[in-house]
Amino acid sequence: MKNDVVVVIGSGSIAQAIARRIGTGKTILLADIKADNMLSVVEIFSKAGFNVQTQVVDVGDRTSVQELAKRAAELGDITSVIHTAGLSPSQAVAQDILKVDLYGTAVVLEEFGHVIAKNGVAIVIGSQSSYRLEIDALSQVQSDALAKLPPEELLQLPFIHEITDSLYAYQISKKGNALRVSAEAVRWGKRGARVNCISAGIIFTPLAYDELNSPERGEFYRNMLSKSPVGRGGTPDEIGALAEFISGPNGTYITGSDFLVDGGATANYKYGNS
Repeated sequence: MKNDVVVVIGSGSIAQAIARRIGTGKTILLADIKADNMLSVVEIFSKAGFNVQTQVVDVGDRTSVQELAKRAAELGDITSVIHTAGLSPSQAVAQDILKVDLYGTAVVLEEFGHVIAKNGVAIVIGSQSSYRLEIDALSQVQSDALAKLPPEELLQLPFIHEITDSLYAYQISKKGNALRVSAEAVRWGKRGARVNCISAGIIFTPLAYDELNSPERGEFYRNMLSKSPVGRGGTPDEIGALAEFISGPNGTYITGSDFLVDGGATANYKYGNS
């Protein structure tokens, strides 16, 4: 009997929280662009009884993603793909964000769509920031392009290639992730597999602290938290709980969906002054 394999791309707090919930008794293939980022995670997980393998991956490089997919398939049946890797507006310039967050996610879904096991599931971690785009920010033609174009064509789209603002690049990328998930659900369904997106709000991770302490956007994000209906940020375990439900036997009717999990921050943004 083959091992069940959980591929976890990105080694941050959310990735760890999800892996803990769905990785018991399975082989976890942890992938990150930096080997050093995985060392402490492997030590902690191994001592907790998890079977963890690692591989360096650059999601902005198709060959690197193909190598990861090949390695995962060699380890066993790929039952879960958890894609959390990405760059925030405070970490990179616009075109680098687009290459990793937009193009990289499209490549991950395409390549793992070739090897995912029957009844397998993928979860992409998006962002509530995509919900702050104006309703008419993208035309239907542009939305369809983000959802369906071959990944290599995405960065050549005029409205993508011209983006210079890092926050806008992040918002467009995350909107593109949700659209791509919806389109990929059709292809994944032909293999009997599912794929969904979780658009997370401010979850207390190192990346979130970068934003909360950012000179450009920190005050805005702190104000967002204080005015949100729940009055706080979220925890990685809260995202992990939802991911576990979507991945488990009670979530088998869910595919092509985008779950907004932000403590009501988007609701307040739209309706808080009404």
